Amino acid sequence: MQRRRLLKLGLGAAIVIGVAGAGVALIKPGLVDNKLSPGSRELMRAAAQAVLGDLLPPAGAGREAALDAQLTRLDLSIAALPAATRKELSDALGLLATAAGRFALVGLSKPWAEASAQDIQQALDAMRLSSSNTKQQIYHALRDLNAIAFFTEPGNWKTAGYAGPREITA
Repeated sequence: MQRRRLLKLGLGAAIVIGVAGAGVALIKPGLVDNKLSPGSRELMRAAAQAVLGDLLPPAGAGREAALDAQLTRLDLSIAALPAATRKELSDALGLLATAAGRFALVGLSKPWAEASAQDIQQALDAMRLSSSNTKQQIYHALRDLNAIAFFTEPGNWKTAGYAGPREITA
């Protein structure tokens, strides 16, 4: 195969994937009324377990309540983002909530709810180290959104070994 033909094929595939992704995001957005859609909630619940790991309570010891609280904080954090950022995030989450998007961008063949935290951690590490800027950006979005939502809750500070802000005296 000649180089030009290969480049044309790659460009064509990128356009098709981009159009398909945009179509999916329009049909099934990641955010509804500035909150996580059901598919995005499943995705972010799985990502939270992988990103936060041992900071969450162990299974059965309030873990589900902690994850529900995390998703509520995520909704609040996302609602505070600028409209353009929410639109981009909605498109990305909508695409990641699909089987094709999850496999192509994250490398997970299992649905988010069925993948283990270890599977998701490995996929996130692969995205972090990927040469693809898109995969790196998605990794940072999933990690950063979960970290921001978790650490904005003062009740979580002790879990992370942070005693809280010090009082400043004059």
